[in-house]
Parts: sequence; C-alpha cells; structure tokens
Amino acid sequence: MSPPAAGESADELPDQVPDIAPRLRALRRGRRLTLEAAARRAGLSPAHLSRLETGHRHPSLPMLLGLARIYGTTVSELLGEVPPERQPIIRGSRAEPVEADGWTYQQAGGAGRAMQPLRLEVPYGAAQGELVRVHPGEEWLYVLDGRLRLSLGDTTYLLGPGDSAHFDSLTPHRMGAAGPEGAGLLFVHTLLQSPSADLCVGDSAHPF
Repeated sequence: MSPPAAGESADELPDQVPDIAPRLRALRRGRRLTLEAAARRAGLSPAHLSRLETGHRHPSLPMLLGLARIYGTTVSELLGEVPPERQPIIRGSRAEPVEADGWTYQQAGGAGRAMQPLRLEVPYGAAQGELVRVHPGEEWLYVLDGRLRLSLGDTTYLLGPGDSAHFDSLTPHRMGAAGPEGAGLLFVHTLLQSPSADLCVGDSAHPF
C-alpha cells in the first residue's frame, strides 16, 4: 500500500461522526471542481478524496478544515449542524468589548456573515500599529474621533473624524492612532473562505 499523501493524517474522526460523504461530494460538484482539482487544493490524493466521498474513510479534523475552506463553508455545516437563526439587530448593551494587544474590539454585526463590522478603540503607541498585513478581501473604515494613521503600500494617510477609507486587503497595510488621544473608528472587513488565506502577514488573530 502506498503511503498517504501530504495532509492525509492517519487520525480519523470517531465512528459516531455523521456520514458526511454525500455532502462532501455534493459540495465539490456544486463548486464545479473535479475530484483531481479538489484533492490537489486540499493536499490529498484523488483516491483518498474519493474514499472520503464514498464513505470508506472518515476525514480527520485538519482535512475537514481544509475542505471547508475550499468549498466556502464551515466545519459545522460539513457535519450537518443547523446554524442558529441569525438575528438582524445587535444591541449595544449586549456586545461585550474585547481587548487584545491594547486595542479594544466591540462586535457590531452577526457571526458567520460575509461582512464583519467592528467598533474599534485604538490607543496611541499600541504595538498593533506596527504590524503590516496582507490578506484576501476588502476593508472599510470610518473615523469617529481622534486621528488615525493609515499606511497603504508606500503611502501614508492621516485621517480625522468623518474621514473614511475603502481598500483591497491584498495591499500591504497597517494603521495606528496618530495622536495621544487615540482613535475610535467603525471597521468592516469581508470574511473570505479562500485557499489563499495563508497570505496573511503578522498576527492572524486580527483581520486587518
């Protein structure tokens, strides 16, 4: 027997995992991908992917993550879990702020949407402002208060209250507060499921 290709881990999910073989096959065909093309993107051999699609083998968790990314879905949906009903209204009183590396984030939209809006508080001198990022998608921001320094490629802009920016995230970018008062802004980024997500530079815990 030939050894497994890269990504074909011997670790398999337990037997009680739902039969996802028909779902994997339907998703691949729905994306108009051949068995060979999908296997190549996932780092699997066509024979191994065929065994997954016919139920002769259960995928490991890394395989599920890779296939979900390729097919533009989530692991939960691959496993047949029904997502909770999406609420159109997000109450400010229920959105708990989260602090990371000096920046304060407050969710302003629903989870699992293609657009992810946030309210950001950016303090002066935070290390986040020194990280350059490159990743798929688009970003839009609107300065509420303070001054923001935004670098796009080789050009740096100074933005004040009422100013906004809309740019392709594949442009190398970084941002930080331009004054000691810090900056507050509304921020929206697109959440793309893409094999090119590995292009992200810097701390991948943050979208920008």
